[in-house]
Amino acid sequence: QEANLKRAKKGDLKVSIHHMEIERIRYVLSSYLRCRLVKIEKFFPHVLEKEKSRAEGEPSILSPEEFAFAKEYMANTETYLKNVALKHMPPNLQKVSLLKSVPKPNLDSFVFLRVLERQENILVEPETDEQREYTIDLEEGSQHLIRYKTIAPLVASGAVQLI
Repeated sequence: QEANLKRAKKGDLKVSIHHMEIERIRYVLSSYLRCRLVKIEKFFPHVLEKEKSRAEGEPSILSPEEFAFAKEYMANTETYLKNVALKHMPPNLQKVSLLKSVPKPNLDSFVFLRVLERQENILVEPETDEQREYTIDLEEGSQHLIRYKTIAPLVASGAVQLI
Protein backbone atom coordinates (compact mmCIF):
# COMPACT_ATOMS: atom_id res chain seq x y z
CA GLN A 1 0.00 0.00 0.00
CA GLU A 2 2.79 2.41 0.90
CA ALA A 3 4.55 1.76 -2.43
CA ASN A 4 1.30 2.54 -4.25
CA LEU A 5 0.98 5.79 -2.29
CA LYS A 6 4.45 6.91 -3.39
CA ARG A 7 3.47 6.49 -7.04
CA ALA A 8 0.16 8.31 -6.65
CA LYS A 9 -0.34 11.98 -7.51
CA LYS A 10 0.07 14.38 -4.59
CA GLY A 11 -3.28 16.19 -4.71
CA ASP A 12 -5.41 13.08 -5.33
CA LEU A 13 -8.21 12.34 -2.84
CA LYS A 14 -7.37 8.64 -2.99
CA VAL A 15 -4.01 9.35 -1.37
CA SER A 16 -5.55 10.66 1.84
CA ILE A 17 -8.03 7.79 1.95
CA HIS A 18 -5.25 5.26 1.48
CA HIS A 19 -3.23 7.01 4.20
CA MET A 20 -6.16 6.68 6.60
CA GLU A 21 -6.55 3.02 5.70
CA ILE A 22 -2.86 2.32 6.35
CA GLU A 23 -3.06 4.08 9.71
CA ARG A 24 -6.19 2.10 10.60
CA ILE A 25 -4.45 -1.19 9.75
CA ARG A 26 -1.41 -0.19 11.82
CA TYR A 27 -3.68 0.67 14.75
CA VAL A 28 -5.55 -2.64 14.57
CA LEU A 29 -2.33 -4.65 14.35
CA SER A 30 -0.65 -2.82 17.22
CA SER A 31 -3.81 -3.16 19.32
CA TYR A 32 -3.85 -6.90 18.62
CA LEU A 33 -0.18 -7.24 19.57
CA ARG A 34 -0.69 -5.17 22.73
CA CYS A 35 -3.56 -7.46 23.74
CA ARG A 36 -1.37 -10.56 23.24
CA LEU A 37 1.44 -9.03 25.29
CA VAL A 38 -0.97 -8.13 28.11
CA LYS A 39 -2.17 -11.75 28.19
CA ILE A 40 1.41 -13.04 28.18
CA GLU A 41 2.30 -10.70 31.05
CA LYS A 42 -0.80 -11.71 33.01
CA PHE A 43 -0.37 -15.49 32.62
CA PHE A 44 3.37 -15.84 31.83
CA PRO A 45 4.17 -18.92 33.99
CA HIS A 46 1.22 -20.84 32.54
CA VAL A 47 2.06 -19.80 28.98
CA LEU A 48 5.67 -20.94 29.39
CA GLU A 49 4.57 -24.18 31.07
CA LYS A 50 2.21 -24.93 28.18
CA GLU A 51 5.03 -24.19 25.74
CA LYS A 52 7.33 -26.64 27.55
CA SER A 53 4.72 -29.40 27.67
CA ARG A 54 3.63 -29.26 24.03
CA ALA A 55 4.39 -32.25 21.82
CA GLU A 56 7.30 -32.22 19.35
CA GLY A 57 5.23 -31.73 16.18
CA GLU A 58 2.59 -29.53 17.76
CA PRO A 59 2.73 -25.88 16.63
CA SER A 60 3.66 -23.22 19.16
CA ILE A 61 1.01 -20.81 20.40
CA LEU A 62 3.65 -18.07 20.59
CA SER A 63 5.80 -16.45 17.96
CA PRO A 64 9.57 -16.67 18.62
CA GLU A 65 9.55 -13.01 19.71
CA GLU A 66 6.64 -13.59 22.11
CA PHE A 67 8.37 -16.65 23.54
CA ALA A 68 11.57 -14.64 24.11
CA PHE A 69 9.49 -11.87 25.72
CA ALA A 70 7.74 -14.34 28.05
CA LYS A 71 11.05 -15.92 29.12
CA GLU A 72 12.64 -12.53 29.73
CA TYR A 73 9.54 -11.31 31.60
CA MET A 74 9.66 -14.36 33.87
CA ALA A 75 13.39 -13.93 34.55
CA ASN A 76 12.90 -10.22 35.32
CA THR A 77 9.95 -10.94 37.61
CA GLU A 78 11.90 -13.57 39.54
CA THR A 79 14.91 -11.25 39.86
CA TYR A 80 12.71 -8.40 41.05
CA LEU A 81 10.96 -10.57 43.64
CA LYS A 82 14.29 -11.85 44.96
CA ASN A 83 15.86 -8.39 45.17
CA VAL A 84 12.90 -6.56 46.65
CA ALA A 85 11.06 -9.00 48.86
CA LEU A 86 12.37 -12.54 49.14
CA LYS A 87 15.86 -11.67 50.42
CA HIS A 88 14.22 -10.04 53.46
CA MET A 89 12.14 -13.11 54.29
CA PRO A 90 13.12 -16.03 56.49
CA PRO A 91 15.08 -18.72 54.59
CA ASN A 92 12.15 -21.15 54.53
CA LEU A 93 9.99 -18.54 52.73
CA GLN A 94 12.54 -17.38 50.16
CA LYS A 95 11.28 -19.65 47.41
CA VAL A 96 8.13 -18.83 45.53
CA SER A 97 6.45 -20.77 42.75
CA LEU A 98 5.24 -18.32 40.15
CA LEU A 99 3.10 -21.06 38.61
CA LYS A 100 1.10 -21.25 41.85
CA SER A 101 1.22 -17.51 42.53
CA VAL A 102 -0.07 -16.22 39.20
CA PRO A 103 -3.74 -16.85 38.39
CA LYS A 104 -4.53 -19.37 35.68
CA PRO A 105 -6.37 -18.33 32.53
CA ASN A 106 -10.11 -18.83 32.86
CA LEU A 107 -10.89 -21.60 30.39
CA ASP A 108 -14.53 -21.57 31.49
CA SER A 109 -15.14 -18.15 29.97
CA PHE A 110 -17.36 -17.90 26.92
CA VAL A 111 -15.93 -16.88 23.54
CA PHE A 112 -17.33 -15.95 20.15
CA LEU A 113 -16.22 -18.16 17.31
CA ARG A 114 -16.69 -18.67 13.59
CA VAL A 115 -16.71 -22.21 12.23
CA LEU A 116 -14.24 -22.75 9.36
CA GLU A 117 -14.81 -26.51 8.96
CA ARG A 118 -17.98 -28.43 9.75
CA GLN A 119 -17.78 -30.22 13.11
CA GLU A 120 -20.18 -32.86 14.35
CA ASN A 121 -21.06 -34.14 17.80
CA ILE A 122 -19.35 -31.47 19.89
CA LEU A 123 -20.07 -32.26 23.53
CA VAL A 124 -21.41 -29.19 25.34
CA GLU A 125 -21.11 -29.30 29.11
CA PRO A 126 -24.17 -28.40 31.14
CA GLU A 127 -24.36 -25.08 33.00
CA THR A 128 -25.98 -26.72 36.05
CA ASP A 129 -26.32 -30.26 37.35
CA GLU A 130 -30.00 -30.33 36.42
CA GLN A 131 -29.26 -30.06 32.71
CA ARG A 132 -28.05 -33.06 30.78
CA GLU A 133 -25.03 -33.05 28.53
CA TYR A 134 -25.82 -32.76 24.86
CA THR A 135 -23.97 -32.56 21.56
CA ILE A 136 -24.22 -29.99 18.81
CA ASP A 137 -23.13 -29.80 15.18
CA LEU A 138 -21.21 -26.74 14.06
CA GLU A 139 -21.99 -25.78 10.47
CA GLU A 140 -19.31 -24.14 8.33
CA GLY A 141 -19.61 -20.34 8.39
CA SER A 142 -21.85 -20.27 11.47
CA GLN A 143 -21.03 -18.20 14.54
CA HIS A 144 -21.48 -19.29 18.14
CA LEU A 145 -20.93 -18.28 21.75
CA ILE A 146 -19.45 -21.30 23.54
CA ARG A 147 -17.32 -22.01 26.60
CA TYR A 148 -13.64 -21.93 25.57
CA LYS A 149 -12.60 -25.25 27.08
CA THR A 150 -15.25 -26.99 24.97
CA ILE A 151 -13.75 -25.80 21.69
CA ALA A 152 -10.06 -25.37 22.64
CA PRO A 153 -8.95 -28.40 20.58
CA LEU A 154 -10.87 -27.06 17.57
CA VAL A 155 -9.15 -23.68 17.90
CA ALA A 156 -5.75 -25.42 18.05
CA SER A 157 -6.53 -27.49 14.94
CA GLY A 158 -7.80 -24.47 13.01
CA ALA A 159 -11.32 -25.82 12.55
CA VAL A 160 -12.81 -22.77 14.30
CA GLN A 161 -11.63 -19.20 14.61
CA LEU A 162 -12.13 -16.93 17.60
CA ILE A 163 -13.67 -13.55 16.86
